Amino acid sequence: MDQFKSFLQNIASITDTEFEEARIYFKELKLKKGDCFIEQGKICKHIAFIKKGILKTFYSNDKSSETTSCFCVENNFTTAYKSFILQTPSSQTIQAIEETELLVIDFESLQKLYTKSIVWQNIGRAFAEREYLVMEQYASTLNNETAKEKYLRLLKEQPIIIQKAAIKDIASYLGVTTRTLSRIRLEIIK
Repeated sequence: MDQFKSFLQNIASITDTEFEEARIYFKELKLKKGDCFIEQGKICKHIAFIKKGILKTFYSNDKSSETTSCFCVENNFTTAYKSFILQTPSSQTIQAIEETELLVIDFESLQKLYTKSIVWQNIGRAFAEREYLVMEQYASTLNNETAKEKYLRLLKEQPIIIQKAAIKDIASYLGVTTRTLSRIRLEIIK
């Protein structure tokens, strides 16, 4: 819980008392590699803080083809945001790519925290703002950088993804084929 508390203190001025009062709403959840935190077509009822591990967010089309849209790493929150906020079926799946430990809170409990505490409202707002910036950066990267530039950015900003994620997932995330990704990786090594 110290890791989670430190993370929150970097977002908002949360006191020890406020943290302890909120702590009862969070439950630990462990996922094995391949386990889903959220499944496409189901309503997302939880938001999670990632204590340990990595998850991938992906969409599946009618042909069962997956498109990876995000990698979620330690010391961050994750959820299927649209589904969580609107309490409607999710259009995406969030799956562990390695053993993962989460702290989860359900929708109703989070609403209680927002009602009880201005600090939690501030945390929620800061988190929403942060997620918007991440999504905008991802969209900008996809549209304005070459495949090689996108890969180099990922290598610089999240090298753990390069080490742990499957090549097909990295390629999908970058918007390239696995063949193109292999070629880029060879160019970089030379």
